[in-house]
Amino acid sequence: MASSRDDRMERDAHLAAAMEREVGVEHLAKVYAEALLDVTENAGQTAAVLDQLDSLVADVLDGYPQLERVLASGMVSPEEKSQILDRVLGARALPLFLRFLKVVSRHGRLGFVRAIHRQAHVLYRQKLGQVAVEVTTAAPLDEAAAERLRGAVRRLVDGEPVLERRVRPELIGGMVVRVGDTIYDASVARQLETMRQQMIDRSAHEIQSRRDRFRYPAGN
Repeated sequence: MASSRDDRMERDAHLAAAMEREVGVEHLAKVYAEALLDVTENAGQTAAVLDQLDSLVADVLDGYPQLERVLASGMVSPEEKSQILDRVLGARALPLFLRFLKVVSRHGRLGFVRAIHRQAHVLYRQKLGQVAVEVTTAAPLDEAAAERLRGAVRRLVDGEPVLERRVRPELIGGMVVRVGDTIYDASVARQLETMRQQMIDRSAHEIQSRRDRFRYPAGN
């Protein structure tokens, strides 16, 4: 029993540490994203740079995982990473965007590119009066359902909802909607888990009541 508790505590500690690291990464990524948007706005290149940032993530990092590991590695010098960026992006990248990536590299943060990408889009949407809404469903969401969801979320947020759709069949049914740090959970799986926990709690209560009756017989 004690070993089981120790295992849970160890697992919880690792999870808490991972969450702290994630929060730290997102915070630093936001700082870099703010700097990038400031520079691109002054140059009138925000939309173009965001397009290239999208392409870097989707076409390069997603397509070549080994390259992403090299760029994130502390064993590879910033100079070598700059040379890699020149070879991979070369004349296709806007000079401003390439300079930004090299600055990120010199600070040892190329492993944060995905987080910078996320934060840049969040900040840009905020400037446009848009609100990112992450929607996870068991099956792909059709346009009619998506429009109904936009209407429902529009009443909850200060801005125009922009849906980011994800599919997770393990949800069984329903959907999970996330707006910032707020989660609206309507999945069947979550409802089943809640029901299961309620049954466990009820059973534990009944067992404890029986123990109490056994320990303190009526009339004593």
